[in-house]
Amino acid sequence: MSYSFDKVRILIVEDNIPMLEICKSLLLTFGVGDVLPAKNGEDAFRLFCKENPDIVITDWMMSPMDGISLTRRIRNDPASPNRYVPVVLMTGFSERKRVMQARDAGATEFLVKPFTARDLYKRIAQIIERPRQFVRSEDFFGPDRRRKADESFVGPLKRVTDKDQMKRQRTRMSEASTELSRLRKQAGLEKGDKIVIDPNDIDFS
Repeated sequence: MSYSFDKVRILIVEDNIPMLEICKSLLLTFGVGDVLPAKNGEDAFRLFCKENPDIVITDWMMSPMDGISLTRRIRNDPASPNRYVPVVLMTGFSERKRVMQARDAGATEFLVKPFTARDLYKRIAQIIERPRQFVRSEDFFGPDRRRKADESFVGPLKRVTDKDQMKRQRTRMSEASTELSRLRKQAGLEKGDKIVIDPNDIDFS
C-alpha cells in the first residue's frame, strides 16, 4: 500500500553528513512534505521542541548526545512537546542486546545499517499500519515492548518473572472460592441464591 506523506514532518538526526543527506533525499522521494535535519541529539531535541515533528528518525552513535539519550529525553523530559512521537532508531549494531536497549529506551522501531530505501519505507509504513499502545511503569514510558501476541495467554500477567505471582493469584482465587462456598453453606443458601461478600471479611491467612 502506498501512502501520501505530503503533510508529514520528519526530524532526521545523523552526525554523518553524507548519510544525513541520503536519508533526507530518500524521505523527500517518498513524498514527505518537510524533512528537518539535525547533526546530534542536543540540536535535535531543541529542534524537536520547536517544530514538533510527526516522526523522529535518529542515529544511535552521536556526540554530544546519542540516539538513546535523545529517545529517553523525548519520552520523559517535561519540555518534550510530544512524548508519544514515533522514534526510529538507526544503528550499525544488530545484536539482541542493542535491540533490547533501544526498546527499553522507548524506541518505536529499529533500523539496522546499511539499509535500503525499501527498509526505511517499511519502518514508516509500520508506524502507520501498526500503531503501538504506550505504557507507563516505574522505570519506563514508551511503546508497549510486547510485540508478539500469545494466543494461549488469557491472564493479566505475561513476563516469565510473573509465574510466581500467577501461582499466588490462582491460589487466592481457589481460597476465595472455598471461602465463598463455606459462607453460602453457613448462611443456608441454595446454589442459585445470591450473596454479597465484603472481600475484607475473608481470611486468607
